[in-house]
Amino acid sequence: MTSSFVIAAYRTPVAPRGGKLSRLLPHELAAPTIRACLSNAGLDASNVDELIAGNALGAGGNPARLVALAAGLPETVAGLSIDRQCCGGLDALLLADAMIKTGQAEIVVAGGVESYSRRPLRYATSFDGTPPLPYDQPAFSPWPNRDPDMAEAAEALAQKLGISKQRQDTWAIESHKKALAAGPRLSAEIVAHSALDHDAYTRNLTQGLCDRAKVISGSVTTANTSVAADAAAFCLIVSEDIAAKINGPRMRIMNGATLGAAPELPGLAPVAAINSALAKANFKPSDISVTEIMEAYAAQAIACVEQAGINEDVTNLGGGSLARGHPIGASGAILAVRVFHELTARNGIGLAAIAAAGGLGTAVLFEA
Repeated sequence: MTSSFVIAAYRTPVAPRGGKLSRLLPHELAAPTIRACLSNAGLDASNVDELIAGNALGAGGNPARLVALAAGLPETVAGLSIDRQCCGGLDALLLADAMIKTGQAEIVVAGGVESYSRRPLRYATSFDGTPPLPYDQPAFSPWPNRDPDMAEAAEALAQKLGISKQRQDTWAIESHKKALAAGPRLSAEIVAHSALDHDAYTRNLTQGLCDRAKVISGSVTTANTSVAADAAAFCLIVSEDIAAKINGPRMRIMNGATLGAAPELPGLAPVAAINSALAKANFKPSDISVTEIMEAYAAQAIACVEQAGINEDVTNLGGGSLARGHPIGASGAILAVRVFHELTARNGIGLAAIAAAGGLGTAVLFEA
């Protein structure tokens, strides 16, 4: 079985819902990042076999097909949209890896896109003809008592593991601090869009601001929770034969896993996926050079790092989603873009991991 390689990876800036990217539909957000990947690798769009895109809020219609057409890919590229909520953007890379390893494709564009600002309104209908009722969050479990609000689930996780508000605030403060310090590095992976060339939400977060932040649930506040956001991120993934012909950085997809866990504690789900990926590679957590852990909530990120034994010193080196925002279907792909660019500066092993509603976790190992 051959290997697959990421040879280019780009993302848009991340902007909060209602911000500078709010006028853009998903395909308008995504297309420039895909063109940047192809241009950087020196590959023509006509060579692309498939495009896979995570998207959670688009309400059907196969947004991946719209993205492929808007990016100028051949009409033969059907586009595959996947909705595994927050995991979707990272799962897209695993699907691309499987297609290439099984000989179904040689060049695949994979990632995710989300426009929180332009998401459709959703209504639940009833069998008895009563008026439809609007809803924001769908069911992620068939059991209401095991299908909590995500902030409440983060608070339950914090209580279970004894993660204080102070620790959550400190993690959030450090996320912003690292993102500010990494500004020049981050600019190398960002494709400017709508006159925005940086992550709009990143700021000098202080403990004073954290203390004044609105409480969402217990110790979980607006300061230690990622904001809803708009963004796109895509990777160009190719076969070993194609990668050998390309001059430039490349990152091998080693293996990965998507696993389910307790739906009422979704923040812990990546731990089993991380353990599975490491076991397949016969690695220990100490073998990882760069880690990108999703920060939907500070409590969730802290729990994953601790429970999986990850070295915090190599985690989210350019800040995390607490300093950017959380564009659901794109967030996992942003982690992969971050790993690619961090590993460009150093050879080693990279890990990206993310949790999703319903108790889902995805982890992917990379090597450069």
